[in-house]
Amino acid sequence: QVQLVESGGGLVQAGGSLRLSCAASGGAFTRWMGWFRQAPGKEREFVASISRSGGTTIYADSVKGRFTVSRDNAKATVDLQMNSLQPADTAVYYCAQGRPIYTLAYYYQTNQYDSWGQGTQVTVSP
Repeated sequence: QVQLVESGGGLVQAGGSLRLSCAASGGAFTRWMGWFRQAPGKEREFVASISRSGGTTIYADSVKGRFTVSRDNAKATVDLQMNSLQPADTAVYYCAQGRPIYTLAYYYQTNQYDSWGQGTQVTVSP
């Protein structure tokens, strides 16, 4: 079972940027990877995902054009560059590994992912 550890969260003012990183260990880094977030009192929601090669990326409409997901397979890391942050982006951000059989049509569903990190807090002040 792969272990995922997120880092890079913090407090930033609206309009600012943060870069989250997720380091994978204990398994082959050969699957789709995803980023989700969960705000207080809300369900966990999809943010972005990236294919095993990095050639295909998918974004939630709410972050499209502001966030960029990337991966480095040699280092077994997946990053999320977040620009033009807004207070609505405040949440705990989670990195997740896609299941071996990943149904692309359901990329936004948490059940498509079988390993999760512990999360990193991102807080955007007005």
